[in-house]
Amino acid sequence: MSDPKESRYLATFGKTIAEWRRERGYTQETLAEKAGITTLSLSYIEQGRRWPRIATTARIAKCLGVPVAKFFEKL
Repeated sequence: MSDPKESRYLATFGKTIAEWRRERGYTQETLAEKAGITTLSLSYIEQGRRWPRIATTARIAKCLGVPVAKFFEKL
């Protein structure tokens, strides 16, 4: 990613998901299984290496019991 601003957004987005996951006591494996994605995909999302699809974002939010908008509040 060449745009530093987008890289910061991506990193912040991923950190937010990781924080919510840890607060719920989920491992990456558990959340990935509940959301129907691979652990590697979730890892890349949390590391700020990949944006998830909108449907994936919605499934992750549902599993964590938070509105999708919560992931974007810190951006």
